[in-house]
Amino acid sequence: MLSKKLSRIRRSKQTRTRIAIQRVARLTVFRSNSHIYASVFAGDGSQVIASASTVEPEVRAQLGKQGAGGNVAAAAVVGQRIAEKAKAAGIETVAFDRSGFAYHGRVKALADAARAAGLSF
Repeated sequence: MLSKKLSRIRRSKQTRTRIAIQRVARLTVFRSNSHIYASVFAGDGSQVIASASTVEPEVRAQLGKQGAGGNVAAAAVVGQRIAEKAKAAGIETVAFDRSGFAYHGRVKALADAARAAGLSF
């Protein structure tokens, strides 16, 4: 029997294999109970082009309330921030890697905010 974490990792491997074949930049998301993290990797997966998270002091100041990072509003801020950083680095199109997490709640809010800020996937 697989644990919850192992099941998520198994799902994420399937997605990463499909994205690796496409050879496009990858927007990956990780969420913990307290924070959410987003990174854009190069098409070959070798280096991080841009990253944003609720741990950054600028984001924590924007969120207020002791920088609560485990909610949908915080995910939307991170989504907008990662899109701005990716566009500044010259990345317009990415493949969305949800890392095996279900596409709802914070993960969906991050994706919607990134799309609204001009990133296409």
